[in-house]
Amino acid sequence: MSKSLSLCAAAITSLVAGMCIATSSNAQPTTSDTAYCRSLINAYAKGGKRQGQPPVGNATAVAIGQCQEGNPGSAIPVLEQRLRDRNIAVPARS
Repeated sequence: MSKSLSLCAAAITSLVAGMCIATSSNAQPTTSDTAYCRSLINAYAKGGKRQGQPPVGNATAVAIGQCQEGNPGSAIPVLEQRLRDRNIAVPARS
């Protein structure tokens, strides 16, 4: 009985350690993605003012909202494409 209890404790410890490592490794890209997403929004806003572009469309507004809510993954491709469509330089990703 004590052997199976030890194995169970070891398995739980391994799972907890793995979850902690996975969580900490995912935290950094999200932070850099969020910063990059914000730089895309800034470039979009500056470029639109210079060129007198029409108001933001639905897809762009949704992408900006996702970025501001901390969900940059799906917003980044939309914003990058919108910048290219308007011939605005896409900021470098750091």
